[in-house]
This record gives sequence, C-alpha cells and structure tokens, in this order.
Amino acid sequence: MSSPQPHPAGQHRDAPTAATEPVGELVQRASQQLTELVRGELRLAQAEMTEKGKRYGKGGGLIGGAGMVSLLMLQALVVTVIAALAVPLPVWAAGLIVTVALAAVAAALAMTRKKQVSQAAPPAPEETIENVKADVAEIKRSARR
Repeated sequence: MSSPQPHPAGQHRDAPTAATEPVGELVQRASQQLTELVRGELRLAQAEMTEKGKRYGKGGGLIGGAGMVSLLMLQALVVTVIAALAVPLPVWAAGLIVTVALAAVAAALAMTRKKQVSQAAPPAPEETIENVKADVAEIKRSARR
C-alpha cells in the first residue's frame, strides 16, 4: 500500500479544480466577484466624492468669510472718509490703516478659498474611474484567453 500523495496547500482531495468545476459554478463565482468589485468601486467613489464635497464646503466658507471681511473693509473705508473730512490727519490715518489691514485679510481669505476649490476640481471620482477602467481592461484580457 502506498502512502497518500501530498496535495498543494489549501486543496483537499475532494475539492474540484477550475478545470473540473461546472461552467455554471464558474459563471456564478464570476458574477459574485463582479458584484463585489462593483460594490467596492461604489464605496470608493462615495468616499472620494465625500472628500471633494468637504473641500468645496471649505472653499464656500472661506469665500463667505472673505465677503464678510470685505463688507467690514467698506464700512471702515466709509468711516475713514468721514473721519478724513471731519478731522485733519490723525483720525483718518488710523481709519486708513484699519482699512488696509482688512483688505489684506480679505485677500488672504480669497486666495485660500481659491486653493481649496482648485484642489477639489474636477468634481469627479477620478481614482474610481481609473480603477474601473483597469478592471474592464483586465476582464477583456481574461475573456480573450
């Protein structure tokens, strides 16, 4: 009596190999794997779009802040003009300094907002699109074999 031959790791003597499995089981397994792949890609797309939405939200908040500071800048400019007409140099000079400082803050907020929006653009899940293209190419390659 001969000793049993060792089997490759993970295979049992009764387990069918890919060559002996019925076509229906192979199609079912391929369908299940494709479903899992599509679900994974959808989860990735959702995560990517959530991140882009956050960036657009930050950009919108920063432009709102720039608008508010610009409004304050205009109010300070009006006060500066009034002070310049009412009193000679010292009062309007102080008002002008405040106006310039507020203008600098508004410019900084607007530039930060521009950076946030440009990082989020374009609003498409680019990584997911690339993954799906690679998946389709692999499926086509496998189908040709």
